[in-house]
Amino acid sequence: MERYYVYILLSLKDYKFYTGFTTNLKKRLQEHARGEVASTKNRRPLKLIHYEYFINEKDARAREAFLKSGFGREQLKQAMKRTLEQFDIE
Repeated sequence: MERYYVYILLSLKDYKFYTGFTTNLKKRLQEHARGEVASTKNRRPLKLIHYEYFINEKDARAREAFLKSGFGREQLKQAMKRTLEQFDIE
């Protein structure tokens, strides 16, 4: 059975989120850390602050799209309020 992950990285440089999708979370995080992902290369260092696991690709893709939306991003910020306070982010 295939595994699908939706993950949220926090840039410790600009304190903004990056939301991504992958089938191999460990490998993808290593690629981000090495600067091999164009969209995060100049935003390192990055910290994994949230991930979700799915067994259905369409569900995972839908969740990624939702978290990238304005409402989804705001909902995530509310759910992670205490985590973000650690980084002085409101």
